[in-house]
Amino acid sequence: MGILYNTVATLPELKRNHIIERLLEKGITETKDGISIYDMDYKALRLELSKADFRDINAESDSNSWF
Repeated sequence: MGILYNTVATLPELKRNHIIERLLEKGITETKDGISIYDMDYKALRLELSKADFRDINAESDSNSWF
């Protein structure tokens, strides 16, 4: 049971590190407000990643149009 506990206890940190890796792949090291991604919690990182993904969408493309 100790192995299961250790796995569950480290899961939030693994999720946080995964988002940091994805942001670094996009070249993002800090927010527009100047806050380092290493100082942010999981929810703030998730929001920053969704903003970065949204900025990557090409709205002019026919496949991304609404109608």
